[in-house]
Amino acid sequence: MIVCPNCNHQNPDGATQCEACYTPLPATMSCPNCGTTVQTDASFCGQCGFNLKASGSTASPATSAPMSAPDVPDLDPPDPLIEPEPLSMSSQSLTPDPPPDPGIELPATLVSQPGTTTEEKTTLPEEQTAPPPPPVATPTPGSAKTQLQVQSVYLLHLQTQSKIELPSHIRVIHIGKPNDQIPPDVDVSGFPNSEIVSRVHADIRVEGDTYYLEDVGSANGTYVNHTPLPSGDRHRLRTGDRISLGKGDLVTFLFQLS
Repeated sequence: MIVCPNCNHQNPDGATQCEACYTPLPATMSCPNCGTTVQTDASFCGQCGFNLKASGSTASPATSAPMSAPDVPDLDPPDPLIEPEPLSMSSQSLTPDPPPDPGIELPATLVSQPGTTTEEKTTLPEEQTAPPPPPVATPTPGSAKTQLQVQSVYLLHLQTQSKIELPSHIRVIHIGKPNDQIPPDVDVSGFPNSEIVSRVHADIRVEGDTYYLEDVGSANGTYVNHTPLPSGDRHRLRTGDRISLGKGDLVTFLFQLS
């Protein structure tokens, strides 16, 4: 049976459109590990937990043949370089500066050397110390702060009005009771009538911002809005959906997303 994700109507296997609301139904396939019927867009098998999105072998790209160099036509030889004409030396001879008169005392700010022009020494200003950096302004207690809104997802137990926060760091949340095979992330053993709940009962799978509920072969079944959820199928959860673990509506939760 294929449950319509829109109105929860049970349709026969192989149906492509809901008989009640005419919504297109998801395609199904068999799990390659255990043969259970699952949807083609499921990431894991609800029965055995097999990863359905395992990457297949990738074919090695074909080796491209080496490209041959294009034929380049022969180029004409370049013209010979023309040697530059030598520069003629000026006939005027350079005469060195006359030595300073020993009787004349040069000021200390002037430096004169034979063959060079007298230049005035440049006095550098005294090194200035960099000003201290301005003090860092500290925020006042009354200043506004940016706050990030965090999505809250939890299950509300109707019989006791208890809230169970769903962990946000895992993608598959196991619901059941303590066991040695798959320890539950949501333990319902402390709630009344928990004896009707299987140790490995149901999973909530997180894909982006969407949450899906799957029954993983429980003994007494899983019900969504009073409609049984076939094992291996999954239901997209919406705020206010009623989840019953087992028959009789004795262990019931409301899915809340805020």
